[in-house]
Amino acid sequence: MKKRIAIVGAGYTGLTIGYRLSQAGFDVTIYEKENYAGGLASGFQLDGLPLEKIWHFLYMSDHDALGLAEELGVKKYLAFHDSSVSTYYDGKLFRFSTPLDLLRFKPLAFWNRIRTGLVALYLQRLKNWKPLTHVTALDWMTRRAGQQAAKVIWEPLLKGKFGEYHDKVIMSWLWARISIRTRSKENTGEKLGYFKGGFAVLTDRLKEEIEKSGGRLRLGSAVVSIVNKEGRGIDIKAGERSDTYDAVVATVPTGVFGELIKSNKEVGNAHVERLSAIDYIGAVAMVFTSDQKISPFYWHNINDPKIPFLVFLSNTVLTGEEVTGGKNVYYVGFYASHGHAYFSQDEDSVMSEWEKGIKDMFPGFDPSRIREKALFKFKHAQHIVDLGYEEKIPAYESVVPGVYLANFSQIYPDDRGINFAIQEGNKMALLIQKKFGSLQRTDGR
Repeated sequence: MKKRIAIVGAGYTGLTIGYRLSQAGFDVTIYEKENYAGGLASGFQLDGLPLEKIWHFLYMSDHDALGLAEELGVKKYLAFHDSSVSTYYDGKLFRFSTPLDLLRFKPLAFWNRIRTGLVALYLQRLKNWKPLTHVTALDWMTRRAGQQAAKVIWEPLLKGKFGEYHDKVIMSWLWARISIRTRSKENTGEKLGYFKGGFAVLTDRLKEEIEKSGGRLRLGSAVVSIVNKEGRGIDIKAGERSDTYDAVVATVPTGVFGELIKSNKEVGNAHVERLSAIDYIGAVAMVFTSDQKISPFYWHNINDPKIPFLVFLSNTVLTGEEVTGGKNVYYVGFYASHGHAYFSQDEDSVMSEWEKGIKDMFPGFDPSRIREKALFKFKHAQHIVDLGYEEKIPAYESVVPGVYLANFSQIYPDDRGINFAIQEGNKMALLIQKKFGSLQRTDGR
């Protein structure tokens, strides 16, 4: 008789686990509180184009994601494109893709440009990141790159990414972000991958294969509790419905997981508090199409506090007009604590404020030439990697027998991303198979 496995969350970790286990002969059910799958990479239609609600791409070093795309027959829709990066500072836009661009970055004194370049080179070649766990990124960069570089480059980026937590994030997190971008570069510079048809191409194929193998996706089904029935399986309650499984894998944020399992006898208040010790911030993203070309760059880091968002992206500059149907596709993004006004403001007022910010950056921008636009808000978009973080990382096997956890908080020092989500899915699926005595591989090899 097939073992019944429940998965909570239909992001890429949950979908990968479901795909691997259903392929291996398990009876799989995936619960998802939203009415769609894909998590932060979920798709939607805007101006006739299939897009993601928040920007996504693949690095050339994303071997797990590339391998899965090949396995599912969708890699043919993936192409890598030359990236282009700029920094907006003190009312001006600076190209920021190469070492030569750094040397031309006049907001820094010449010696500080040299110093910053040497620090970046050191971090790109650094292998032993362990000493970086004991110091914050802002403190390390201030000491190594100097106060001016910290103020002009690093502090604005950390504030934009982490808000009130900007001076608590540890240097090993920043090192990991620099390292992955270094691994994605060729001699000609950084290349980023995007699917023609958007990441829905990959998401939909995963869903198809899960259902073809007998698996089920229960979208719009929020799980409220996970309870071990002491020898009679694991009970999942979603709404008024309860079902019993042989094992449950939750892919939800760590604090949310604590709330789901708190009624089990193995879980006390201290354990729930420990799981809640990892803080999260949310993300707000605006997507719009226009007939107007606003900038020659794909990625714009905003290091100017007068602009009310963190990043501005032109997908069309990255992928070319063939992928975007001749339309210009733009993303505006901001990270914020859950109490930030953006999470309570109506969508139109946030977008209006951001359109004014784009106008400040690019005086030629005409908001009336926006064709269609949408705003999306995500809570628990980014976990906070602060001092002492390693002691907070939860185990894959929870204290409740038969209940497991797999989420981005466990991939330290690496950060979130589609490749890491798939990597964790492969890892967890193999762990479940081993627990049930299966020898079949779950990583596609």
